[in-house]
Amino acid sequence: MRFIFFVCLWVLGSASLAPTAGQAQSAADASAFQSIIKNQMNAFAAGDSKTAFSFATRDLQRRFQTPDIFMQMVKQGYQPVYRPKDVKFGALKDTASGPVQEVYVVGPKGANWLALYSFEAQTDGTWRISGCVLTQSPGLSA
Repeated sequence: MRFIFFVCLWVLGSASLAPTAGQAQSAADASAFQSIIKNQMNAFAAGDSKTAFSFATRDLQRRFQTPDIFMQMVKQGYQPVYRPKDVKFGALKDTASGPVQEVYVVGPKGANWLALYSFEAQTDGTWRISGCVLTQSPGLSA
């Protein structure tokens, strides 16, 4: 629980490092964000902590120190994205803290969740996940 709170605080406090408003509006960015999320979820499913960790920003990597610590945190606090039964992408939104991709997941126990993935542009022009806020949700209408 402490890790979830820490990640939420970090996401809220990262506005000064976030891309400018409007930067994430393109379909190419939405596609890139969705691909990053899918690839990280695939790494979780494969038990590949090193690859899953590689999608996190350098700051998150420093905070969690090792791929194994990161994977343990996700396993304990983010079961719906660690072992989702179903994944559907919602809207891509620009926020004061940067781009946020909505992801509707059905967790391993069948409950509906909304995962809000925040992204940060890296100095090399790529995007990485800067945080994930997970809340229960009524799900995404078909």
